[in-house]
Amino acid sequence: MAKKTVPAAQIELLNKINKVEGFDPEAFTTEYTDLNSNETRKHLPVMAQMAWFRLKYPEGKIAVSIETGNNCFVATARIYPSYKDPADSYLSEATASRGPDPSKPTVSAREWAQTAAVGIALRNAGFGLQFGAAGDEFTSQLPNEFPGAAPVVLPPVNQDEPVVTTPQPVEVQKELTPGEKYQKACSMMWPNKKYDGRTLGEVLLMDPTAINWLANKYMGNPEASAAAKFMCEYAMNNAGA
Repeated sequence: MAKKTVPAAQIELLNKINKVEGFDPEAFTTEYTDLNSNETRKHLPVMAQMAWFRLKYPEGKIAVSIETGNNCFVATARIYPSYKDPADSYLSEATASRGPDPSKPTVSAREWAQTAAVGIALRNAGFGLQFGAAGDEFTSQLPNEFPGAAPVVLPPVNQDEPVVTTPQPVEVQKELTPGEKYQKACSMMWPNKKYDGRTLGEVLLMDPTAINWLANKYMGNPEASAAAKFMCEYAMNNAGA
């Protein structure tokens, strides 16, 4: 079936949603191939969506809650124009569940669920590919957004079965890209009791000012402070791109 051609004027009108002068989300899109249809589609990474949202709503808030499901994490994200808005006065809401994927042992299911929920909620609020919804969904076929995420815990080996080991090739460590360094920083755990048990990436969504405090004022964990400082610098560089 032939695809319907949409008038350029209609696409231009839709692309004015949440328009920020000087910021073009199209510049941040990546392409991937749908394994079912073999079509090449575009995807706007969640971090680009977040930067766009911050530019549009400097006092905005992204609230995320996470629950444990049956062998998975269930994340719910809400998008607010202002951090002062009441809990039930949000622009959009989305829920996503993710469990461990044996084919991606370095992907944290918790971070995956959280990022999926945030990406869908931002898209529903108009911070996505406005006329490319078919290529905007968050599936396992999309580009990996967690190159530095902490490994998930896989089920234990059945002790009644023999374990056969084979020599593994030596992996040559390559220098991480800025995006990979950013994801690695986001996967670090918060260093004190205020947000104990949460990653820096989770805290960034809940309380961006806390990341700035960790980067510039906290002295108790130099490694965490350095990671927070890199996150701030990365966000500034990408927001101004």
